[in-house]
Formats: sequence, structure tokens, C-alpha cells
Amino acid sequence: MIKKTGVVGAGTMGQGIATAFSMYGYEVHLFDLDKAKLTTVKEDIRNDLQLLVEESLIEGSRIPQVLNNILLFDNLKESVEDCDYVIEAVPEYLILKQELLRQLDNFCPAKTILATNTSSLRLQDLMIHLSDSRKERTMVNHWYNPAYLIPIIELSSFGNTCSEVFEVVSDFYKSIGKQPVKVLKDVPGLVANRIQQAIAREVFSLIEMEVASAVDIDNALKFGPAFRYATTGQLEIADFGGLDIWSITGDNLLPVMDNAQEANKLLKNKVSEGKLGFKSGEGFFEYDMRKKASIKKEYFRKLIRQLKVSNTYR
Repeated sequence: MIKKTGVVGAGTMGQGIATAFSMYGYEVHLFDLDKAKLTTVKEDIRNDLQLLVEESLIEGSRIPQVLNNILLFDNLKESVEDCDYVIEAVPEYLILKQELLRQLDNFCPAKTILATNTSSLRLQDLMIHLSDSRKERTMVNHWYNPAYLIPIIELSSFGNTCSEVFEVVSDFYKSIGKQPVKVLKDVPGLVANRIQQAIAREVFSLIEMEVASAVDIDNALKFGPAFRYATTGQLEIADFGGLDIWSITGDNLLPVMDNAQEANKLLKNKVSEGKLGFKSGEGFFEYDMRKKASIKKEYFRKLIRQLKVSNTYR
């Protein structure tokens, strides 16, 4: 049973993961080498929690305890040496993650389950320096950002771990309100990111062809397919629409849709121009950086409201 958790990396993902664990009463050891980051991370988490209070997702009286559940460390060994479960959330660099997992293997007790929050690196490559016994207790546990809001958690079942370890981790995530997806094959992007990229490829193509404005293309997705996707999966949608209809439509549309094997040129041009989206103030839309905090807050508020609705359909 998992009781004490460790999170390595206090960046955006690590902070969100720590918040998710602590909200459900788990003790969290949050590690980062950046001491300056550790001085501000709890205030960042407090701000995230306050928005949950405003949306009546949690009681304001819970905030102090949630923050108290998170213990901060700048020494890796001390942060993980008595944890039941440790997940790393450091940048997607193979050598960095390989070395980190090697250290965790040495520092953690034999019982500890190790997890990596990745969807782009192969688990077998990441585990190259691990002992055989630790490989049997190491998994991909892939989160979506913001981690404390998005319900999905993709869990690897690639053959290196036994069913008992998988079920322990799956039950653990269910205990914090997550929806586990069991991934049977180690393919790049796992499941959710591959689906998302398929949608994004066509969206970027429609923009490039000037078929509709950015606002209308987003609205077509939000009030069309995504309206159903919030509560209904693609395969169920196909069943209800009729597989014969989906087959005919596929034959008609797929030959004329984007089949690019790399990121859209329009996307690359925006990146080269420094138009990176919200973080730079302009992407497909423009953002007033004087209102950056309030814009981000409203973006998260929409996700919180969607979470409340989605919870009724599980």
C-alpha cells in the first residue's frame, strides 16, 4: 500500500502532482535542486488551491493541511529514502532521466515503486541503469497538465511489472480521483497524446489553408466533437453513429485530409518568430501580458468547471 510519496522536480508538472497527492491526504516529499524554486512553490500551490475554493471544489479550511502534507527537500537521498512511491517529473532528456532513476534505485528501499512522467521516451531505455529487481517495480505514470485538475493518468503495463504492482499503483491513483488508462504497448506518445496530435494536425492544417478563422476553428471543435468527447469516447460515438456511416465518411474524407509527418509549417514559422502562445503574449491569439495572472486563472477556472461536470459521468 502506498502511503508516503516522493516527487522529484518542483516545476509545473511536479508541483501539480504534489498538489494532487497532498489534496487526498498523502504525505509528499517534493525535491528540487533549485532552492529558490522551493521558497516559492508552496505559495504557488496555495494560489492554485484558492481557485479550487472559489469554485467550491474544496473547503478553504483544508488549504493549511494540504500545504502541510508537502515537505520540501533539496537533498535527493533524504527526500526519497523512506518513500513507498516516487515519481520523477524532470525535463524530457533521456540521459538526465536515466541518471536520476539510477540514483533513485540506489537511494530508495527495495519496496519503493518508481515512476516516470513521460510519454515520449521508451521505458526500456530509461531503465538501462536499474537493477533487475527495480525494473520490476518501475512504470510510466503519465499525467496531463494541470496535473491536479486533469483526471487522466496513463499507466504502463509493458511486461516488466507484475499485475500486483500495477494494481497497487492503479488503486492509488483511483484513491486521488484519477482515471487510469492501462497502456499495453510502449509506443511514442502512449494513447492520449497520439489522439491529441491527430486532432491538432488537422486543426493546424485548416488554419494554414484559411478555411476558417482561429476562433471559428476552435469553436467548431469545442461545440462539435469536443462537446461529445467530454462525456463520450470516440469508439462509443462511432457505435451510436453507425460504423457503416463512419466507414463511408472515412473513405470520403481521409484522402483529402492532412497526412503530414512533421509539425505544420505555420506552427514552425510562429515558433521561429517567437510567437509561442500564452507564455510569449502571442500565438494564434494575442494575450495582454499585463493581465497574465487573470487570463491564466480564467483558463484554469474553465477546466475546474469541466472537472465538476465530468465527475458525474464516471
